[in-house]
Amino acid sequence: MTVDSELEGQIAEWRAYMDRRRELHRTDADELEDHLRSRINELTDGGLRTDEAFLIAVKRMGSLDDLSREFAREHSERLWKQLVLPGEPDAPAARTRRELPVMILCAAIAALAIKVPGLFGLDMDHDGSFYARNISLFALPALAAYFAWQRRVGVRVIGVLAALFVLGAVAVNAYPLADDSQSIVLTAIHLPIALWLVVGVAYAGGDWRSDRRRMDFIRFTGEWLIYFALLALGGGVLTAFTMGTFQAIGLDAEVFVSQWLLPCGAMAAVVVAAWLVEAKQSVIENMAPVLTRVFTPLFAATLLAFLVAFIWTSNGIDVERDVLILFDLLLVIVLGLLLYAISARDLTARPGLFDRLQLVLVVAALVIDVLVLVAITGRITEFGFSPNKTAALGENLILLTNLAWSAWLFLGFTRGRLPFARLERWQTRYLVVYAAWAWTVVLAFPLVFNFR
Repeated sequence: MTVDSELEGQIAEWRAYMDRRRELHRTDADELEDHLRSRINELTDGGLRTDEAFLIAVKRMGSLDDLSREFAREHSERLWKQLVLPGEPDAPAARTRRELPVMILCAAIAALAIKVPGLFGLDMDHDGSFYARNISLFALPALAAYFAWQRRVGVRVIGVLAALFVLGAVAVNAYPLADDSQSIVLTAIHLPIALWLVVGVAYAGGDWRSDRRRMDFIRFTGEWLIYFALLALGGGVLTAFTMGTFQAIGLDAEVFVSQWLLPCGAMAAVVVAAWLVEAKQSVIENMAPVLTRVFTPLFAATLLAFLVAFIWTSNGIDVERDVLILFDLLLVIVLGLLLYAISARDLTARPGLFDRLQLVLVVAALVIDVLVLVAITGRITEFGFSPNKTAALGENLILLTNLAWSAWLFLGFTRGRLPFARLERWQTRYLVVYAAWAWTVVLAFPLVFNFR
């Protein structure tokens, strides 16, 4: 292990301890880590080794209460001092109230953006392919703008974000894609992934090279999915009551619901869910690890049962498009369970039963991925390349690489030979591969396959 990786592992353990302090907001924990890193740099510049500098820097920072008082004196305008000084307003609540109007504005922009194409004669009922491939361009720019404002990113980062969104918009609308082409389906699937990772740049405040910032975004993504699902359930109830109550007085609300309430509400919910994650972090962070622990053994049992059935029956895997999508979704869910378990785990804890269960899950998913790859390769050998099969081949190779190295790192961790921080860094740095592949499918596949 290199000196830098040892230091990053020590800092990761210290950060995990700080993140467990409920009274400490994440943005303030970021400042504490920056404070720690600056002290380590000062000590190493003075000639100390990194391990010595880390220990001395942590000791000099003192207890959380002492450091909180220091921050209260130095940052009185940030309302941090409410943690240690009586009579001050609640800092998280004040921060939430300050961000609420901006969130409402961004949510309104996202909600209205999906109605803009209607001004040019496009209709949701008759131009479904246009809305399908552009759906992420209605809400995600507003979400990125919200994070850019919240993180106070610079003009250069804003320019990069805007350029990437424009690139995506031009690519999906300039190519002559037929409504029944495979390329349009692949674009509709991969552009939201590519642009979601662009939102991650805004979420990280432009500091996308930081492993910690990337892991924060992974954690945010899992929490956002939970809140968005809850908002969707609430929206379904609202829709049912809207149609029922208007029908009771002889009015048909179906047009309003289908043309305004559902599409505008869905776009606004993308921004609202993000705001809820930021405003209510301590609540949702209790939910996600529980869900991960519930579904990890269930998915592990399902994958093992599939492998037993595959061996018992000797049936081959059908590689039609729907089946490929099903297996890819299964592997993505496994990867999601792994990612969120990593993001919620105490890096200082020793390997336990749940870690070994995750290793079983990853190995089972790895074996299934190999079986699917064999089936796809055979299909391509027999019938040639197509956009769908090529995309499935690339995605399964990407997942195979991730799962294989994750299994190796997990095995090393469970045997006590590797620190858990190695696995976390591997996952955060692999996000670049997903982004590169998603943009490749969106930008290059239509050209390579002649817009089929």
